Amino acid sequence: MTETLVGPGSAEDRASRPTKAASAFRTISEVADELDVAQHVLRFWESKFPQVRPLKRGGGRRYYRPEDIDLLRRIRSLLYDEGYTIKGVQKLLRVRRRATPAATPAPAELPA
Repeated sequence: MTETLVGPGSAEDRASRPTKAASAFRTISEVADELDVAQHVLRFWESKFPQVRPLKRGGGRRYYRPEDIDLLRRIRSLLYDEGYTIKGVQKLLRVRRRATPAATPAPAELPA
């Protein structure tokens, strides 16, 4: 006979928790569950993709912003769904960053 434990990390406990607002910060365990990857994979991706910069609080706890989660979701899709390598995703992110227009106007565009 197997015994099912219901504790703070169990699936039953997570399912009964109230959902957070879309703009709320998330812990590494929440992000790992949402993206269906292990926590150590998220920490590895942080080392490979400097664009992923969660806030770190006392004791090194990570808190991911919604834009961090969106980026991680895109990285996961490129790696797992589209078959890119780590180097391929790094290159794609560099190219996209350069292609994105700057928020500030170029000096030639400033009014005289």
